[in-house]
Amino acid sequence: MSLKDRIASKQAHVAVVGLGYVGLPLAVRIAEVGLRTYGIDINGPRVARINDGISDIGDVDSADLAPLVSAGLLSAHTDFSVIAQADAVIICVPTPLGKTKDPDISFIVKATEAVSPHIKQGQLFVLESTTYPGFTTEVLAPMLEQESGLTAGVDFHVAFSPERIDPGNEKYGVRNTTKIVGAMTEAGGEAVQALYNAFIDTVMIVSSPNAAEMVKLLENTFRAVNIGLVNELAVMCNKLGLNTWEVIDAAATKPFGFMPFYPGPGLGGHCIPIDPLYLSWKLRSLNYQARFIELADNINTGMPAYVVRLVQDALNDVCKATKGARLLVLGVAYKNDIDDYRESPAIDIIDLLKGKGAKVDFYDPYVPSYIEEGVAHHGIPDLAELESYDAVVLTTHHKVFDYAEVVRRAQLVVDTRNATRGLTEGREKITLL
Repeated sequence: MSLKDRIASKQAHVAVVGLGYVGLPLAVRIAEVGLRTYGIDINGPRVARINDGISDIGDVDSADLAPLVSAGLLSAHTDFSVIAQADAVIICVPTPLGKTKDPDISFIVKATEAVSPHIKQGQLFVLESTTYPGFTTEVLAPMLEQESGLTAGVDFHVAFSPERIDPGNEKYGVRNTTKIVGAMTEAGGEAVQALYNAFIDTVMIVSSPNAAEMVKLLENTFRAVNIGLVNELAVMCNKLGLNTWEVIDAAATKPFGFMPFYPGPGLGGHCIPIDPLYLSWKLRSLNYQARFIELADNINTGMPAYVVRLVQDALNDVCKATKGARLLVLGVAYKNDIDDYRESPAIDIIDLLKGKGAKVDFYDPYVPSYIEEGVAHHGIPDLAELESYDAVVLTTHHKVFDYAEVVRRAQLVVDTRNATRGLTEGREKITLL
């Protein structure tokens, strides 16, 4: 029976390698349509929680996970030998940047090395981890071939399909976000399309894994460059004595030729601060400088320092020094209403303010603590002592925050998200980005 037939008859088994923000929602969605799903992760405690029906990922409710585990449709494993039981293997591991902003593909390499000994004829391998154009065909496929002794595109299929997870998005999830897929061969394309058609509403085939890899990088480069533009706009408006947010809102009334982007304290998350630099790194190896990407990165990574200057200026205006000031950073998650603090600019702002001699606390109901370079940092439990801080820095615009109450009680507010828009009382306390 072909892979397409096994999928159609719900006899296919699927393995998802990596059960984080991308992998677990994907594994749950696959299991929901009746396909036996094996989740694989090297994090033993996480695997144990999943097998107990407990999710630690915000986009996956334990109430949705537990019945799938109980029904035997989804199980989690640390042993990669389960790969041999799968018809399709989807790799969803992190792809961060190193300290020099070069791609760190070590997680993919380790996952591939662990998967390779268990490859069997006719399997489908799909990489969803973001990487540079050419990686799937030039690195992943040869690695799979080397250990297995089989030939990619002949004995097994290889494809790339960029993940499009937006944590906290209540409108678009795994099922209703169009899936882009690019395979090494036509037969591989048919197999990967059949797989994703089983649990995703719309699947679009592109000509190759390289094209699919480029699609992902274009999507997030588009956002990074435009955010860099409006972040620089915020700096320019500040120098001109203009309200950045008023200017953007007015421009957004144009019904054609303009799409609003908004400034912030810096970029965070697993995609926008990282993915474009995979592309610029690849182009440097071809003796080409991706100038837009590098300029946008320079602007965006400079925003935490710019926010610190705004805090210093706000304190100076009331004759207070940054050194020794008690400051509260409100929000550590990289975006509103989620618990994900990866690459969060709030953490950089906290570090920079401490470096200026300030005494800095933070409060985030979604992120009561965070770990940075192996050290745990704990926030305050509530806002009972809000009045005692010399300034409050709003870095994440969670809906649960009562901004009118924050402004009423705070001595000063530096608002990097325009969270205080619409408030009339206490505007003299507020410094906007």
